[in-house]
Amino acid sequence: MSRRSRILEFAVLGLLRESPMHGYELRKRLNTSLGVFRAFSYGTLYPCLKALVANGWLVEETSGAPEDVPATALTGRRAKIVYRLTPAGKEHFEELLSLSGPDAWEDEHFGVRFAFFGQTSRDVRMRVLEGRRSRLEERLEKMRTSLTRTRERLDDYTLELQRHGMESVEREVRWLNELIESERAGRDQRAPEAAAQDEHNQSGDTGGPPRHRGGSRLDPSE
Repeated sequence: MSRRSRILEFAVLGLLRESPMHGYELRKRLNTSLGVFRAFSYGTLYPCLKALVANGWLVEETSGAPEDVPATALTGRRAKIVYRLTPAGKEHFEELLSLSGPDAWEDEHFGVRFAFFGQTSRDVRMRVLEGRRSRLEERLEKMRTSLTRTRERLDDYTLELQRHGMESVEREVRWLNELIESERAGRDQRAPEAAAQDEHNQSGDTGGPPRHRGGSRLDPSE
């Protein structure tokens, strides 16, 4: 399976986890929500859907409403096929969400992965963000080295184009830095709350005033 096919599979499963959809609606969501798929066609989507059905990750359900897609004069308007995620498909998508290796850092895949960060665990989000930042910092260093070596041989427009590319990468690195700091701040903020909850759970107390460490209840008059 090609990298683009894997990305499409991930995106389809993710969108269908939110709610069942028919093919036309799914294609619109891929176009509008995930820009990487703006140029793809039904000829790309439907083979992916059929493969996911064959794997047991989706099921097809027929409804009475016609699909909002053109139909031939011979067939007329077709009944709408709704695609629904199966329990096995949900489990498979969750496995894909847990992956945080180099594929998740690449340009196209990162954008799709980021679109589903709301369904991704904090640890995985951090690994993906830090991996993406590392990849871009490596790219930025190569761009700077190349520009230093070739600056004198470039005309003004080519030089400006390369600077524009560097600025774009620098902006994304700054954005990633902000996201990573935000994730860390959120994790640090939750740590004391989690510790307090753990202490409460270990005390075995489910109500009433708090206890002293020795085990006696606090006198409300104190």
